Amino acid sequence: MSRSGGSHVKGKESLPPIYVEMKMRCGIEELWRLTQQPKLHERWDLRFTSIDFLPQAEGRTGRLFRYRTRIGFGAAVEGFGETKTRPDAAAGRRMSTLRFSSSQKWVLLRSGAGYWQYEQTEEGLRFMTRYTYSTRFGIAGKLADRYLFRPLMGWATAWSFDRLRMWAEKGWQPELVIAMAAIHLLSITALAGMWLYEGIVPKLLHDSGTELGMLAGIGLASPEQTSALHLLGWAEAAAAVLLAVCRHSRAVIAIQAACMLLLSACGAALRPELLSEPFNPLTTTVPLLVLSAAAAIAVPYCPRASRCLRKQPRAEEKRSLGIGRRPTS
Repeated sequence: MSRSGGSHVKGKESLPPIYVEMKMRCGIEELWRLTQQPKLHERWDLRFTSIDFLPQAEGRTGRLFRYRTRIGFGAAVEGFGETKTRPDAAAGRRMSTLRFSSSQKWVLLRSGAGYWQYEQTEEGLRFMTRYTYSTRFGIAGKLADRYLFRPLMGWATAWSFDRLRMWAEKGWQPELVIAMAAIHLLSITALAGMWLYEGIVPKLLHDSGTELGMLAGIGLASPEQTSALHLLGWAEAAAAVLLAVCRHSRAVIAIQAACMLLLSACGAALRPELLSEPFNPLTTTVPLLVLSAAAAIAVPYCPRASRCLRKQPRAEEKRSLGIGRRPTS
């Protein structure tokens, strides 16, 4: 692979390019700084662990760079690329193009090209990218790209753009944002897992004697107890799904916390002796309420890929023909 972009496969693109657009309330100079300096770029872009400019060759207009992405277990994807700034006569608009490739034979991505565009409008700054690439491994590689890798790359690009927006608009450091996003994800996973377990195991798979006893305490007959227990189990399983789907809603997080508190209070009122047992309603509910608070606090700091436009406007798509398409040799 050559450091200027490498060899490219022939043929037409079988898949549309990845397009992501985000509107930001910041100046074009500030966004240019955060995106064009490698050490700043690698801090907000989920797709890269490190990006380094290589020594500039005399007379060369573009800048060569090396990128690296750790994927776990000591393995890393590495490659080279070249970025160029394209002059644009329009005021308040800038563009940079790039070519990239990896010579690692086990890596799906072979080579590609794309662009970043910055456009100042009355509504704010539009930051856009469009890129595509060729793959290895024949039909298997194309299928893996279509159904797994390309959707993942599109999501990671959009998520990273929203993380960048938080840095440019609010001054939130990328390291803080990803830490809060991790806290939110872990908290929601634990809460949803608790609701799912409590709904399925002691209510749907096994009729818990303790819970049947509580239902008997409110006057339900034996057949009604089982039906009510199963209904409650389905409701708790549904709460797990709702919490997972609406994980960024503070209202949903608050409602599930209130339901959790209500169920625990009812259990303690019907069977006060449970409070003297290990893992009782009090000792299990309080940590879960703390997790709920942590999830709710972290919500504003969570980037969302859904905030980005993922389909390029048709008129602009025609103007960008030849940019961000897979090069041919």
